[in-house]
Amino acid sequence: MAELSKFQAFVQCKCPRCRKGDIFTGSAYSFRLQKTNVNCPHCNLKFEREPGFFYVAMFVSYAMNVAEIITIGVASYVLGLPLIYENLWYYVSLILTGVLLLSPINYRYSRVVLLHYLTPGLHYVPGSGD
Repeated sequence: MAELSKFQAFVQCKCPRCRKGDIFTGSAYSFRLQKTNVNCPHCNLKFEREPGFFYVAMFVSYAMNVAEIITIGVASYVLGLPLIYENLWYYVSLILTGVLLLSPINYRYSRVVLLHYLTPGLHYVPGSGD
């Protein structure tokens, strides 16, 4: 099996150290509750580096939500929804629907961003877990 690049491991939600083990059980949009694995199934890396480690992911998720809200609002305007007071509830409903539909992705990728890019000292080690 060919080694994944850092970007491929990020997109596929793979372990940042071995790039082979899954960070999550299940898919983002399944009827099963998505859950973060405690350890990497391949190299046994503990994902929660310290108690409360994933609380920082809330800040990443907040930034992602703000970007999504701005994108949905601007896209609605560009696609022809006039920015007038009578259309306020259309904008609110579109933004809330978009945020609710993207919340599983935000949950997943805020943790992946934290592990892959914002954790100092956590780097790819070729052959780890073999």
